[in-house]
Amino acid sequence: MGFEQLTVKVHLRVADALGLAIVRGDYQPGQALPPETQLCEQLGVSRTALREAIRGLIAKGLIETAPKRGTFIRDPFFWNHLDTDVLSWRVQTSDLSRYLEKMFQLRRSTEPEAAALAACHALPVDRERLSADFQAMVDAGNDDRAWVAADLSFHRSIYLATRNEFFWPIGQMLAVSLSQMFSIAAKGSHRQRAIIEHGNLCSAIVDGKPEEARVASLTLLDNAASDIERVRSVGR
Repeated sequence: MGFEQLTVKVHLRVADALGLAIVRGDYQPGQALPPETQLCEQLGVSRTALREAIRGLIAKGLIETAPKRGTFIRDPFFWNHLDTDVLSWRVQTSDLSRYLEKMFQLRRSTEPEAAALAACHALPVDRERLSADFQAMVDAGNDDRAWVAADLSFHRSIYLATRNEFFWPIGQMLAVSLSQMFSIAAKGSHRQRAIIEHGNLCSAIVDGKPEEARVASLTLLDNAASDIERVRSVGR
């Protein structure tokens, strides 16, 4: 492995450590990061790797630099919350109950409409992909990992099938942020009912029935919320 490859791996590790600390609240909005030399010592990295990491975090909206003043944490309002790394850090640091609540708020406000749009605008390739995702859920059987992967892909495909590029980032974001939610749901005993509900949603989209797709999506989301709460209550 060459020096350049090593540097890339190091700066990604540094960005992950700093990003996680910022999202966790170790540094508050408006607070300055420690001086460069101190951070290099703490993290055991070169200035080159640190500066690359800092540039990445600036691009994600987490920090900003001020000439002669240093590097400061930005208010979360300015963070790119759709960025996959920011999402990952948020999942790792958030209270699970509050995180699940926010995810369901987002899904209820977007997914039924995405399903209706998909029923109207999906191309043959979209319908084929969604059908393949659904079949993968059926084929997963009792394999939780395969079930979660197929479930995530199914819901991402709904957003892609809208043929609206402003919905696509939501689908990509949910594919990252819903992994924990779906992993919890996979432990329940409701899989047969979930198969039926996903099948109804898939059929409504493939058959081009927007209102049926919207209703099927709402039904699925309402039951999914109840399923997750029931699974979590057993483990408490």
